[in-house]
Amino acid sequence: MSSLYLIALGSNRRHALYGAPQGVVRAAQEELAAFGTVLARSPVIASSPMGAAQRRFANAALVLESELAPPALLAALKRTEREFGRRRGRRWGDRVLDLDIILWSGGRWSSPGLAIPHPEFRRRAFVLGPASAIARSWRDPVSGLTIAQLHARLTRRRPLPR
Repeated sequence: MSSLYLIALGSNRRHALYGAPQGVVRAAQEELAAFGTVLARSPVIASSPMGAAQRRFANAALVLESELAPPALLAALKRTEREFGRRRGRRWGDRVLDLDIILWSGGRWSSPGLAIPHPEFRRRAFVLGPASAIARSWRDPVSGLTIAQLHARLTRRRPLPR
């Protein structure tokens, strides 16, 4: 039985073959078709670095239909990161490619090394922005809110304190 997955992609380092981070993300979007059928691809956006990262990121999202169970898909994504040249290093450091499972059609998943929904996605505009372009109506199984609602809550202007 196949499942739907929302995958976040990010890069902030050049790749010898794919060039700038935007090219890396676009190439990775194509590579993920090896694990199922890519049903939707978001535009690639630029975002500010976070944590130890020094360079701006290119970020995107895609919806993948796959026969793989979440742990098998995670292993495939990690293998793809390594094939693109990712090396273990500092958390939130610069990287050629970062691939994360954000949501899946099965709701919640919890196992060593994998939590779905992704524990931090609700606070990350660089995930919610691209995701809202292709999966606006997907619901977070924890909050019950849609991707569009989560994105609006995170990015709406707040009045200045008096």
